[in-house]
Amino acid sequence: MCGIVGIVGKSNVNQALYDALTVLQHRGQDAAGIVTCENGHLHMRKENGLVRDVFRQRHMQELVGDIGIGHVRYPTAGSSSSAEAQPFYVNSPYGITLAHNGNLTNVEQLAEEIYAADLRHVNTNSDSEVLLNVFAHELARRGKLRPSEEDIFAAVAKVHERCRGGYAVVAMVTGYGLVGFRDPNGIRPIVFGQRHTDEGVEYMIASESVALDVLGFSLIRDLAPGEAVFITEDGKLFTRQCAQNPRLTPCIFEYVYLARSDSIMDGVSVYKARLRMGEKLAEKIRRERPDHDIDVIIPIPDTSRTSALELANHLGVKFREGFVKNRYIGRTFIMPGQAARKKSVRQKLNAIDLEFRGKNVMLVDDSIVRGTTCKQIIQMARDAGAKKVYFCSAAPEVRYPNVYGIDMPSAHELIAHNRTAEQVAELIGADWLVYQDLADLKDAVGGGKVKIDEFDCAVFDGKYVTGDVDEAYLQRIDQARNDLSKSKQNAVNAIIDLYNN
Repeated sequence: MCGIVGIVGKSNVNQALYDALTVLQHRGQDAAGIVTCENGHLHMRKENGLVRDVFRQRHMQELVGDIGIGHVRYPTAGSSSSAEAQPFYVNSPYGITLAHNGNLTNVEQLAEEIYAADLRHVNTNSDSEVLLNVFAHELARRGKLRPSEEDIFAAVAKVHERCRGGYAVVAMVTGYGLVGFRDPNGIRPIVFGQRHTDEGVEYMIASESVALDVLGFSLIRDLAPGEAVFITEDGKLFTRQCAQNPRLTPCIFEYVYLARSDSIMDGVSVYKARLRMGEKLAEKIRRERPDHDIDVIIPIPDTSRTSALELANHLGVKFREGFVKNRYIGRTFIMPGQAARKKSVRQKLNAIDLEFRGKNVMLVDDSIVRGTTCKQIIQMARDAGAKKVYFCSAAPEVRYPNVYGIDMPSAHELIAHNRTAEQVAELIGADWLVYQDLADLKDAVGGGKVKIDEFDCAVFDGKYVTGDVDEAYLQRIDQARNDLSKSKQNAVNAIIDLYNN
C-alpha cells in the first residue's frame, strides 16, 4: 500500500504535491519523495519518514517546476531502506521518473529479463524499479527522438503484456509530460481530475479522490483497468485502453481499511460502503444473537467508526467513543516485530473508564489480522471495568496473505488461518466474536448505485485474480518475508548490543 500523485500545473507544483502527499499519508508512513521538472532539469528529494519530516523549507525551495510526481511509501516487496524510497529515475530514454503503488507477482522473472535481454541494471530490491525499467525499455524500443502519445500508449501496452500483479503508476517523461496507468485487473486505485486557474487548466493524478478534493481539483473519473492517461507539459490530455482483456476487480480491502472514508473509488463512496458494512453486521447479529445483551458499541479508532455507528443505529444500542487515540504514534500494523507492536498499543490508545465500567461492551474493528492488537484492546476494556466484551469485525476472516501491494503477514501469522470464529474469540479473549460474511461485504461495497460485480478478495477467500499465484509462490514470499524480518531483527539486536557495550 502506497500513495501516488502527479500534477501538470501552470506554476510551481511543489506545494501542491506536498499537500497531496499529506492527504495520502495514511497510505504509507515509511518514506516520502517528490521529483519536479523545470526546463528539462529534474529536482528530487526523497527519504525515510513522514511527509512533514522529509521535506523542509530548503528542500521545497529547490523543488521548482510546473510538473512533478510524488510518493508515500509503505514497504511491501523489498526493505524499508531509504535507497528504496520513491520516485525512481532512469536516464534513458529521455529521463523517466516513476512512482508505483502495488506489487508485481512476476518480479523475479522480469528482473532476469531486464538484465539478460534488456541490458538494464536494477539497483534495489524494489519491484517499482523493475517496473520503471520495463516501461523505459519499451519506450526506448519505439526509437523516437520525441515520443508522441501513441508511443507512450504502446509502451504501456507492452508493460501490461510483461507485468503481472496489481499496480497503479504515475511517471514523468522529462520534457514531454505525465503518464498514469492501472493494471488490467484494476486492483489498485487511481483517479485523475482537473482544476481551472487564471493561467489555464491543471491536471492531477492520484491514488484517491480525496487528494483531488483537498486541492480544489474536480474528479474526472477513475482510470479503467488497463487504461493509461498521458498529459503533455502544455496541458493536452489523452487517454487510451492499453490492455487486451481488462476487467474490473478492485481490492475490496481498500474499502474496508486502506482508503480514507471521504474518498470515492471506482464510483463507490468509501463512506457509504462502510455504512452498509455496519448495516450488514447488524442484520447478522439480529439473526444469530437475537437475545444479545449489548449495552454499548464502541469503535476502535479510526477506520471502524463509520461501520460501528451504523451498527449501533440498526441495533438500537448506544454508540460511544470509549478510546482516545494518540495521533502521534505510528500504525501498529506497520511496526516490525511483535514486541514493538505490543508496546505500541498502550501508547496509542487509552480507555475512558466510565464508558466501560459495569457494561456489556461490543468493540468494533475494521478487521482482525494477527489478533495481537485486538487482544490487548479487549484486555484494556476489561481493565476499565467491562462486565463482558464482545468483538465485531467489519471484514470477514483474514486467512490468506496479500500479494498485490499490502504487506500482510504470511498465512501462519494470521490468527484466523485454519481457525473458527470461536477459536479466534478464545485466543483474543472475547466473550463472543462476529465476523462480516464475505457475501455481505461484497454487497456492501458493490451493491450501491454503482455496481461492481467482481472484487479481489484474496485475503479472505484465497482466490488470486491474476491467476498466477500458487502455493509455491506463497511459500517463496513467506520465506522472503521471514528472511527480511530476521535481518531487521539482527540489525536491531546489533544496535542494542552496541548501546549496551
